Amino acid sequence: MRLAERTVEIEAQALRALMGRQSEHFAHAVNAMLQCRGRIVVMGMGKSGHVGRKIAATLASTGTPAFFVHPAEASHGDLGMLTGADVVLAISHSGESDELSAILPAVLRLGVVLVAMTGNPGSTLARHAHWVLSSAVDQEACPLNLAPTASTTAQMALGDALAVALLDARGFREEDFARSHPGGSLGRRLLMHVRDLMRSGDDVPVVVPEASFDALLRQMTGKGLGFTAVVDDEGRPIGIFTDGDLRRLIERGGELRGLRAEEVMHRQPKTVRQDALAVTAAEVMERHRVTSVLVVDDEGRLVGALNSNDLMRAKVI
Repeated sequence: MRLAERTVEIEAQALRALMGRQSEHFAHAVNAMLQCRGRIVVMGMGKSGHVGRKIAATLASTGTPAFFVHPAEASHGDLGMLTGADVVLAISHSGESDELSAILPAVLRLGVVLVAMTGNPGSTLARHAHWVLSSAVDQEACPLNLAPTASTTAQMALGDALAVALLDARGFREEDFARSHPGGSLGRRLLMHVRDLMRSGDDVPVVVPEASFDALLRQMTGKGLGFTAVVDDEGRPIGIFTDGDLRRLIERGGELRGLRAEEVMHRQPKTVRQDALAVTAAEVMERHRVTSVLVVDDEGRLVGALNSNDLMRAKVI
């Protein structure tokens, strides 16, 4: 346990010292990536390569197009993935990785901007780079001070710092994040609209105010939504009758069949516009403690219906 605590403390110290090691090169590197007309090409060997893959993925998902190229594969043809419009982010703790050093002249001949992330400012990589980001650490968390531990943690954090600085400079928003994560929960919440999920046409239970109680029940039971909308002559919803309303009427007793829809409906039903986000419908349901909402168009006319089951099936809630 003591060794585990020491490991975390060493890595925490490395992170606390990280930004203090940066110079104006950090801002220049961010600006170069911001102005990049191509892609950010991340390279690294060994553990630095694993970190590089994650950094490339984080950049790509936060608005900065990026991909990873393995340095050894680059010298056997993958260098063709690079163009002069790209920025290369080369990661090496020692700055002396043989595979990376071997391709630096070819990389620079393409005219790319080279950003080095290294723990050795006097290294071959640092000398060739336009901008140098320091990932130096005082010591590794490994008891032998050999295995990349604190240094890879520093690299990961520095990559995140780059990504966050870039997304902020680009004005990257939740909606932008959702567009690159359409399969995730945030993507569903921010990209799916009410019109994508609502029941429409003959699937919507609806009656006019003068409709008989029998007609009201037939609509409610036949459409299986647990409610019936009541609309005026122009098709605007003026009320709703739910299975909860039916239970309360039965509990009170009395003759029901002679009643009309306008006599039993709940006025001022909750509505959402068809172009609203599905998550907005979920918020309306939660706020008003209802399980269904009516969907209207720009003119306030009924065009659909949505219930909590529809939202759950779409994994919006």
